[in-house]
Amino acid sequence: MVIMMANLQANHHIINIISKTQFNTNKNLPTTLLHKQRSYKVTKSYSESNSSNSGSNVLVHERPPNTDEVQEVMNDQTAEIESRKQSCDENKSDGAEIECLVREYGWKVRRMVECKSEMNMVALIQAHAFHLPSLFFDDFFFHFFKAEVLAGLYYRLRNSPPDRYACLVAEPAKEDSASTKSEHNNDLVGVVDITVLRDSDVIQHLEGTQEYLYVSGIAVSNNYRRRKVATVLLQACEVMSMLWGYECLVLRAYEDDLGARALYSNAGYKLVSRDPVWVTWIGRKRRILMVKRLW
Repeated sequence: MVIMMANLQANHHIINIISKTQFNTNKNLPTTLLHKQRSYKVTKSYSESNSSNSGSNVLVHERPPNTDEVQEVMNDQTAEIESRKQSCDENKSDGAEIECLVREYGWKVRRMVECKSEMNMVALIQAHAFHLPSLFFDDFFFHFFKAEVLAGLYYRLRNSPPDRYACLVAEPAKEDSASTKSEHNNDLVGVVDITVLRDSDVIQHLEGTQEYLYVSGIAVSNNYRRRKVATVLLQACEVMSMLWGYECLVLRAYEDDLGARALYSNAGYKLVSRDPVWVTWIGRKRRILMVKRLW
């Protein structure tokens, strides 16, 4: 059974929320937004739209940009990705050690390096965890699903301040013996997303709290399940919550996923609400909301 904190739909929900004007930042959106093969030029930043209209993302003009504008955006995005790849390669060649958040049970957790190879591995782990097999053309749909996961990861990294979103990854600790290391086909064995949110439907259960850390997308590689990887990932989320100064951690799970619910209960999360019964009438699985307070 896949151990996870929320299904990928919850991650898509995060993508929509974090693009709202809830951040106090001057970081601009990309100069164009491509939606349903139509282009719109963005004319305001997050902070500007926040001061003028807190209920919308940005002010846009329905004027299709010219070819030069589109090409400029594509060049900027390509340069940014190449810069991240170069930085990652330099860190690896220099033997740089990325700060470890938690080291326990033979695993360690750190923030993901923003390079192509590591981001692809994160997307692969999450895709394997959340992809629902199809009767026909399953390989095709899997690769399409993985591409969606990777695109969502790029979007969150590009549009989220570093103290409001992080992707954490688990890997073998260096103290492991050589024989233990030899059984790993790659470095990463688990992943989880954390995002600062202020959803009113959740805040009503958090007395005295205006924002919280939402935990989602937790996934463990098939060969490493039931080996405390998810437990270490949860501990790392708590460390990040304390570093960022947030008291409450929040996650969702399916009501009938007893394995995941046991994991979260053992980690100190308490059930506070359930989806209404009518969601099952439209073919959706019922979810529960769980909260952990750190102080």
